[in-house]
Amino acid sequence: MPKVEINSVTCKACELCVSNCPKDVLALGSTSNPSGYHFAVVVNQDACIACKMCAVICPDGAIEIYK
Repeated sequence: MPKVEINSVTCKACELCVSNCPKDVLALGSTSNPSGYHFAVVVNQDACIACKMCAVICPDGAIEIYK
């Protein structure tokens, strides 16, 4: 099963990963990182198909997908 990891420190809450995930695996969380951004979190890990769209579109390189 693929695993999505988000670097909460470098995420700037742009929501590109959230809006481009075809399986609704990600959402913006309610917790802020040290910069004050509500970073993305994994909300449906089991639905991930490892398409890597989130990792590719992330302008901060804050997402890694492991198979």
